[in-house]
Amino acid sequence: MTSARKPLSRLIYRSPFARLSLVTFGGMLLLLVSGIFVRVSGATWACSWWPLCEPYTILPATSLEWIATAHRLIVALVGVLMILLLVRAWRSQRSQTSILVTTTAVVLLFYLQVMMGGIKVMRDFPSYLIVLHSFTAIAVWIALAAQVCLVGLAARTEEEEQREAVSVQRWTNLLRDFLALTKPIVVALLLVTTFAGMVIGAKAWPSLELTLWVMLGGFMAAGGSSAINQYIDRYDDIKMQRTQKRPIPSGRLTPGEGLAFGVAMTLTSFYVMAAFVNLLAAVLTLAGIVYYVLLYSIFLKKSTVQNIVIGGGAGAIPPLVGWAASTGGLNIPSLFLFAVVFMWTPPHFWALAIVRRKDYARAGVPMLPVVRGERETRWQIFIYTIELVGLTLLMPLFGLGGGIYLIAAAVLGALLLYSAWKVWKRGGNKLAWKMYRHSSMYLAFLFVALMVDALLIS
Repeated sequence: MTSARKPLSRLIYRSPFARLSLVTFGGMLLLLVSGIFVRVSGATWACSWWPLCEPYTILPATSLEWIATAHRLIVALVGVLMILLLVRAWRSQRSQTSILVTTTAVVLLFYLQVMMGGIKVMRDFPSYLIVLHSFTAIAVWIALAAQVCLVGLAARTEEEEQREAVSVQRWTNLLRDFLALTKPIVVALLLVTTFAGMVIGAKAWPSLELTLWVMLGGFMAAGGSSAINQYIDRYDDIKMQRTQKRPIPSGRLTPGEGLAFGVAMTLTSFYVMAAFVNLLAAVLTLAGIVYYVLLYSIFLKKSTVQNIVIGGGAGAIPPLVGWAASTGGLNIPSLFLFAVVFMWTPPHFWALAIVRRKDYARAGVPMLPVVRGERETRWQIFIYTIELVGLTLLMPLFGLGGGIYLIAAAVLGALLLYSAWKVWKRGGNKLAWKMYRHSSMYLAFLFVALMVDALLIS
């Protein structure tokens, strides 16, 4: 007895989730019509407050205010449908990666557009946000059309969705697994360099509001990129002892959940930076995401022994984001911050690669110890460390750092060089692991020294 095959050429909507998708699509059509009517009637600027027209008045006073208010009520109705769609998707579409990701993107983009609409009413709206607001509306429609088509092609039944529905108890562990996807320890180091970039660039403490938005956007960008990276590496992670217990290879999260979470985080990070920081910081944040996800994770990681060398640029972008956030631009000294992290990355990760070389070999990742052996890797760690320390000592000549920083860089550099020298001369996993740990502390303290120097000199 063979099971009935689902036709691929027809769109079939027979489950509650599928019908909700169609209703949401209809609600968006109604919202589009009302939006056009608002624009044609001239009611776009009839209300000076949000979500009500006036802060202390419930009912609109003029016909234009009634039109604008009706549009906002339709927005609220569609917003409720979006929330229901998102909850249903995360309950019953866990195995349907494309459906879960597109549904999450649709809902998120819808609310990001609503957020920007509220900002436009409440305060000054930069011209680039007007363009972004329009492009977001187009993106919502594209994503929603794709979602409706994917749901129809899947042609799932109510029974299939009920079998996949998650228990209430599982939701209590979801936040823990999402946090694990972000690699919080790695993100913490990136945020240190981001905040340092803000302080060094402005030579002053940034405002609390700016700091919160930049840190939030930076956390989402780095954490979301990490989640997408773990989705891409899910088959390799199963082969590696170090990564087998991650949420996706261990089965605690489905690949679709991991990817949807990563997409949601990275999308939100860009909009947070664009709406509450500035355009340059947002573009740099997006560049870091694309660099890490596309250039490193997809193209470089399994294709060249230089993966870490070239891919190090992704981790070197956060200090530029901080600098741009506090100053609104970049200059030559800011590029030295990029160069420091870029040069620091190879010896840092090669030390880890020595310890985990068997894991990387099993996964087919051409890390330097796997391709050229441990001895060559130890030598390259030492050479790159010399170049890194030399770069940090030359920075004051180019206007970055003063006497306090120079002393700190010399002491920290000497300690790191000694650690790298021991790795080169003696070898062994124990010394390589110490080098890996020491290099993390080195970078953090080096940027702290730059911050202290910048604050005291100013």
